[in-house]
Amino acid sequence: MHVLLVEDDPTTSEYLRQGLTESSYAVDQAFDGQSAITWARTTDFDIIVLDIMLPESDGFTVCRSIRESHDSTPILMLTARDAVDDRIKGLDAGADDYLVKPFSIKELEARIRALLRRTSNHGPQTVLQVADLSFDGKTREVSRGQNVLSLTAKEGSILECLMREKEHVLSREQIAGHVWGFDAPTESNIIDVYIRNLRRKIDEGSSHKLIRTVKGLGYKISERPE
Repeated sequence: MHVLLVEDDPTTSEYLRQGLTESSYAVDQAFDGQSAITWARTTDFDIIVLDIMLPESDGFTVCRSIRESHDSTPILMLTARDAVDDRIKGLDAGADDYLVKPFSIKELEARIRALLRRTSNHGPQTVLQVADLSFDGKTREVSRGQNVLSLTAKEGSILECLMREKEHVLSREQIAGHVWGFDAPTESNIIDVYIRNLRRKIDEGSSHKLIRTVKGLGYKISERPE
């Protein structure tokens, strides 16, 4: 597996690089935001480990830049503060998961493995369809009509969950349990953040809105008229 490690502190970066290398990861290092953007645009990575506090461009800016280039590489964001606002800001920027400092190398590796499992092509290899929205379980390609959509790994997993249960209402807890498993986040608005991003990408500009809020219960995806 090929990892882009973006961390400005040389000691921390080298510690993480050595630990990941010993676990058979191929690691490239970037020490500032602009270098990270250049690496991401010129090299294919399996996952990007991205610190928030960086010189030149912070992690939020780097994450947004990567997503704006339609790159869906999983991004694990590192934050020194256990603050909900930071995590929501990271998710809004397109991150797939986050890890709060300080952490052990074993915890980092576990998070990477879990994220790679969630973004792999295991499971049913079927094409899901709701109206003109299509999700290919094998390639993870999502399209609506003639437009191919760029989703993060987590957004794709949540969309897949909704599409497999189309017309059925799923609670926030059910969605979180499907996507994160035992490591589901406890913040009540995390799922709302992802749903908002999915709506922007899938429903914005269309007269037929597919993702619905069922007040007091959760969310569903439906091809029936509202």
